[in-house]
Amino acid sequence: MLKNWTNIFIYHIKNNKFFSALNVLGLSIGIAGLIFATLYWNEEHSYDKWNPEKDRIYSVMNDIGGGNIWTVNPTTTAPLLKMVSSDLDSYCYTQCLYTKETVAYKGKRELFDKIYTAQSNFFTFFPYEFIHGNGKTALKDINSIALSEKTAFRLFGNENPMGKQVRFLSKLFVVRGVYRLNQTSSVMPDLVTTVIEEDLEKNRGKWSYDYGLIIKLKNQGNPDAIVKDLDHIFMENCLKVSAKEEGLTVKEYIKTYGEPVKASLLSLPNTRMHLGNDPFPEGSANLRFLQILMGLSVLILLLSIVNYINLATANAVKRAKEVGVRKIVGAGKKQIIVQFVFETALITLFSLLLALVIVELSLPFYNTLLHKNLILEGTQFYLQLIVIFIIVIIVSGVLPAIYVSNFEPLKVLKGNFSRSKNGIWLRNGMLVLQFAITTFFIIGSFIVNRQVKYMIDKDLGFNGSQIIDVVFKPQEGKDQYARYKVIKEQALKIKGVEAVSAGLFSIGSNENTWDSYSYKNNKGMLIQRMGVDFGVLDMLGIKIVKGRDLSERFSSDTVTNVLLNERAVKVMQEKNPIDKTINWKGKNYKVVGVVKDFNYFGLESQISPMIFVHLTAKGINSQELHNISIKIAPEEMSKTIANLDKFWSTKVDAEYPFEYNFVDKNYARNYQKYESQRDLFSLLNVIVILIAVFGLFALASFSMERRFREIAIRKTLGAETNVLLKELSKQYVAFCFIGFVIGIIPAYLLLRKWLEDFAFRIGIPLLPFLVALVFLLFLTLTIVLAKAYQVTKIDVLKYLKYE
Repeated sequence: MLKNWTNIFIYHIKNNKFFSALNVLGLSIGIAGLIFATLYWNEEHSYDKWNPEKDRIYSVMNDIGGGNIWTVNPTTTAPLLKMVSSDLDSYCYTQCLYTKETVAYKGKRELFDKIYTAQSNFFTFFPYEFIHGNGKTALKDINSIALSEKTAFRLFGNENPMGKQVRFLSKLFVVRGVYRLNQTSSVMPDLVTTVIEEDLEKNRGKWSYDYGLIIKLKNQGNPDAIVKDLDHIFMENCLKVSAKEEGLTVKEYIKTYGEPVKASLLSLPNTRMHLGNDPFPEGSANLRFLQILMGLSVLILLLSIVNYINLATANAVKRAKEVGVRKIVGAGKKQIIVQFVFETALITLFSLLLALVIVELSLPFYNTLLHKNLILEGTQFYLQLIVIFIIVIIVSGVLPAIYVSNFEPLKVLKGNFSRSKNGIWLRNGMLVLQFAITTFFIIGSFIVNRQVKYMIDKDLGFNGSQIIDVVFKPQEGKDQYARYKVIKEQALKIKGVEAVSAGLFSIGSNENTWDSYSYKNNKGMLIQRMGVDFGVLDMLGIKIVKGRDLSERFSSDTVTNVLLNERAVKVMQEKNPIDKTINWKGKNYKVVGVVKDFNYFGLESQISPMIFVHLTAKGINSQELHNISIKIAPEEMSKTIANLDKFWSTKVDAEYPFEYNFVDKNYARNYQKYESQRDLFSLLNVIVILIAVFGLFALASFSMERRFREIAIRKTLGAETNVLLKELSKQYVAFCFIGFVIGIIPAYLLLRKWLEDFAFRIGIPLLPFLVALVFLLFLTLTIVLAKAYQVTKIDVLKYLKYE
């Protein structure tokens, strides 16, 4: 029986090559889209699944109010928690971000991007596989260092690295372990040290939020009890102490400065951490984009299946007599259904194989677009592939099979099957669905393109086109600000260098420091601290809208004078802040100027209140100066940068390479992910339109072939071609309008939700809806009229010989 079904299948494939190609191609495109989304989904959900300790590990977060969640903690918290909590097993302080440094071995120097520092028990929280040494002793003292397998190979080649000394941060460290990173993790460092211990010791007992904190609970640990303990510790050791120092009760202090900090725990399993507010350096996944991509991929597969069903039912007209004969000779309805589902399974199998080829060939482009390294492998992926295969067979195969099995033998054998109206509502409904989905994609692609263009073109309040931020590494025992002053003087002598200045920030990066300030009765207001040197705002094209800039002509500008941005002034509720006094870090400062608001983080974020203080002011630590800004003349820019490189390596830092970023390009990375979303949405839009063309062509072919006799009669009675064309196409125009109306509702709602991610965004104009409608009408009329014109040229006698 299977052999017979296979022979019939091959016969129809040969005799319907075009329809068969459309079937396979349409389904393969839909399946390929879902495979891409599934690979991305699997990769983002794989973080930390390997970790046997994951269910006991939590990161401590702090809600400071106003929707601000800090991933950093004071050094005071964990030791006190260890004393009072019976649920806590251990804790580990870490830095929140990777650092970038050089590591040297026997004169060989390598630059590494992912250098991490944590306490010595770090590998009990992230128990990587060790190929040399073990996690218990890899960080046993302050001079120990653990390397990843790739790092060890870069430094030592095939040598055994254990016990060898490397130079890092001008100190010697002993390699005591080499680990392998073979699975995705929230922390995937090139090397790990415990230099954080020195900082922890210096800040012991201080209530300043600087460090990441991860805790491990005992087997029966209670996270809620831990949160209560943390809140109690803050209340007793910080809030009450601060209230007492100001001579206030706790209630009065809270009324004045706002609600106290509230602790929360975020569990290590990726569903809550990597896809949420991830405090670890690998960063969070874009959960909304992941959900959107998966949803759009399912929509495209649905569109492919709808297209397949339309093609299958359209092609069924040609097989009506075959089914009628099979029923006459005894074939049952169930047998015919199974046969047609079997044929669908073969089509789906070919489509799946073609989809895998498409994915394999397109994967490098897809990885570049998403900045990932996805591969076609894994037990989970293969099981998902089988599930996709089965679902596609069931959804796309059962409806056409039932439709075909319901053919009436006598009617189809008499040759008047085409007069039946069976299944018309289903096919027309599917066509409307195709129009609705296509409408959604056209409008979505238009809006996403407009938003990204708006982000690229928007005036950000600064100009960084000729300015480079040079990485300025501190050197032990040397004053960072004094070094900067010497560098500034010497760099200005280089031809092509127009200006040199600096700030404790880097526009486009996540570098930020926050404090609180008070003005009159407004106390405890959050503000972003911006340490600046004279001239840096002018260099960046950031304007002063009131008062004046900080200037070396006024000695008080390095001591008690500050600038605020417009947002900070608005929070103060002060119309004219010039010469007004604010309290910042327990000291009074005079406002001498107001800085025009500029976007520091990106257009997703609101502009923060900012305070600008000179690098030498008391509240600023100039040792944190990690970047120097240099403005370069546009003429012979590459030559100027080469001269700066030579100057830097000989006069400034022989160990760390001359590393720089153009400020505008550095900032542009903030919306690079949205450019990727735009490109991906545009690609999906093309795919959807292509599949919609297949479906429209299928249904138009089917519908018009059913009306051959009607057309023949109308032509015999003298109907003109233009009248026939109008009559044949008007229903498709109606379907187009219905699909458009259905599609614009989810398009508007979902795109408005997507735009809510941006603090600065476009509105949703009428234009994309008009574009979608015009395009759909053009597409519909082009395909339908072309097919209708072909149908009007039929041989009249051929279709009237039975009448």
